This record gives sequence, structure tokens and C-alpha cells, in this order.
Amino acid sequence: MRIVACLNGDRRPEAHPALPVSVDQLVTDAHAVVAAGATEIHVHPRDSDGAESLEPQVVAPLMEKLRAEGPSVPVSLTTSLSAESDPWRRYDLVQRWAASALPDSVTVNLHEAGSVDLAHLLEDRRIAVEAGVWTVEAARILVATKLNAAAVLVEPTQVALEDAERNATAILSLLDRARVRQPRLVHGADATAWPILESAVSSGHDIRMGLEDTMRLPDGENARDNAALVAHAVSLASTAA
Repeated sequence: MRIVACLNGDRRPEAHPALPVSVDQLVTDAHAVVAAGATEIHVHPRDSDGAESLEPQVVAPLMEKLRAEGPSVPVSLTTSLSAESDPWRRYDLVQRWAASALPDSVTVNLHEAGSVDLAHLLEDRRIAVEAGVWTVEAARILVATKLNAAAVLVEPTQVALEDAERNATAILSLLDRARVRQPRLVHGADATAWPILESAVSSGHDIRMGLEDTMRLPDGENARDNAALVAHAVSLASTAA
């Protein structure tokens, strides 16, 4: 089972005192979550002001330091439009990422404009694509375009747990009917993060956990940091095994 630690997401630096933003903070946090049991890390690169960025001059130093000083696990980066709202500029930025400092994979949200073109660019650059599927319509895009995705991220974004579970079930059912064979990682957000994780574990899907998805432990207590969240997720997965 893959256990991906999602370290920061699109949260602002002030959202949590332990949210890693700088390159040094991200490297330190990467070691901590891997020690807690994570098998991979997922990062939203940040500029000097703490804002998300896909600029080559932001991505390269992060990847170089993670490769040189971080743990020896795969690194995934975002390409969400939250990091660059113009899909054509996003394409240009990713095209200009230094060949010597590429991530192992990136997430591409299929409901976003320009996602399919971006996925093809990433394939050309030999960067694995993880298809972010938030809706049944996005799952249909995956099926129709026959993208060579390395994995499918099933990401229900509904606030109410019942609605999120219904959405995830509909997405997974469509993927089953279409015989989509790629591994699936299923996760929720905030109030749905832990219940969706437990459901994913029981179904044998890959999971992720970290401050991007929630800042609280299942009992509602504020999590100390990413490592505490990952350690609890690992414990749940081990108990269910």
C-alpha cells in the first residue's frame, strides 16, 4: 500500500504553525513523515512569499535539495490551477522545468482546463501522471482520453461525508465498469479525511494523509504536525491489515 504524505497543499502559511513552506522546512518534514511510515511525499512548491508556484526557479531548488538531502522516496508535485490559474501559462512553466530537477510524478486534475494537454506534455517529459478525479465527469475524461496515467487519485471534495462517499462510490464504479486498471488512491479533505481514509484502507486502495488534507486527528484534536497525521494513518492501515 502506498502511503503518501501530502505536506502543505494550498493552505496559507499561517493556517498551521507546523505547515512546511520553505525548502528547508519541506526537506525536514519529508524526513519526519518517512520516519513515521510514509512511502512517498506530495508537495505544493512555494515561492519566497509562501505562495504556491510552478515557476522553474522555484521548482528546481526544491527538487535539487530534496534529491540531495531528502529521504529516498518518490516525490510528487502539484500542477493544480491553484498554483497557476492560467492553464496555458501553466503548460509553459512545466515545459520549462529543468530536466535535471524533475519530480517522479505530478498530479493533474482532469476537471481543470488544459489538463489533457498538460498530461501529454508530462508523458513526453517522462514524468509520471497521477490523474486527479474529483467527479464522475472527470472519470469520464480519463476513460475517453485513455491517458496513460500511473495512478488515479479519487478525490471527493464534498463537505458532507455522505455526499463525499456517494461521489467516491460513483467514481470508483465508473472506473470498474470501464476496466481502468491503474492503482487508485482515495482521500477526502478536512471533515471527510479520516472516514474516507478508513474506507480506502478497508477497500485495499492506496491512501494519503497530511496537512494538505486535514489539520486534525480523528478525535478532533489539532495535529502537532504532518508526522503525527501520517503516524496515525499508518497505525490505522496496520490495524486493518
